[in-house]
Amino acid sequence: MQHDCGKSSSGGTETRKSGGSGDATKTGGKPQWLRARYSCCPEVDSIRRILRDNRLHTVCEEATCPNLGECFRQGTATFLILGDTCTRNCPFCDVNHGVPLPPDADEPRGLARAVAAMKLRYVVITSVTRDDLPDGGAGQYARCISALRKENPRVRIEILVPDFRGSEAEALSILSATGPDVFNHNLETVRRQYPRVRPSAHYAGSLDLLRRYKTMNAAVPTKSGIMLGFGETREEVYEAMQDLRDAGCDMLTLGQYLRPSSRHLPVERYVPPEEFLEYREVGLAMGFSHIEAGPLVRSSYHAAQQAEQGVRCA
Repeated sequence: MQHDCGKSSSGGTETRKSGGSGDATKTGGKPQWLRARYSCCPEVDSIRRILRDNRLHTVCEEATCPNLGECFRQGTATFLILGDTCTRNCPFCDVNHGVPLPPDADEPRGLARAVAAMKLRYVVITSVTRDDLPDGGAGQYARCISALRKENPRVRIEILVPDFRGSEAEALSILSATGPDVFNHNLETVRRQYPRVRPSAHYAGSLDLLRRYKTMNAAVPTKSGIMLGFGETREEVYEAMQDLRDAGCDMLTLGQYLRPSSRHLPVERYVPPEEFLEYREVGLAMGFSHIEAGPLVRSSYHAAQQAEQGVRCA
């Protein structure tokens, strides 16, 4: 996931990957179109207090996302559950890795309270990868969804899940019974780049997860995301987009990979905005119901609008 959550939590055995500052790459400095300023607003300060009161984290806040103010004002936020320590160590990602703590039994209730206090209309729930759990963490997703539905019947819920490697069948069964409004799993990159970018995952496995969920839940829109800038070709991007469509994926996000530190994979290329627009046009012609494509687009950008479009077209 392009979720550079870097803050450490107390407890657990973890390792921070960040070891340098900035985005020094062989491409040189960032182009002008990536120099967006962080936008603060009164809503952000209020929301931060609510999050701290409920011991919760948003991906938006921890990654200092440039879209944070816009999303909060629109009543949308992305919550990170199951802690902030991942059991994998992907070379593009700034999430802590190591031995995570057990799931927090109070997390679903705290999430429901926070969403009610924040008056959110659309919630995205995501997590680190939890290979240490028999169900990959799917049960905690289900408990969070149930708590949200009970406390906030009108809120719409999107889940952005890991690949549940080794526990796919159980995880899909649990999440099919719970019923999110949108099921999201990021492909992240093209087939050729998988051994380099996602060495602990499989291209075909991520496609299969999306395909199997769609087969089990035909009425639920599915979604995925791809980061650009690892050295992929246009033809490879088109191939990945078509593979997602063939897996029944309805919606897509395309954004620029940004290097969290000098210890992470370098940016091979900054993709210009007009190229993102070309990918969007090609993707819509392939049959995607909605595509968000741009240098600063992240998995949850305009998630509510995407979901509305996806429901109309699903």
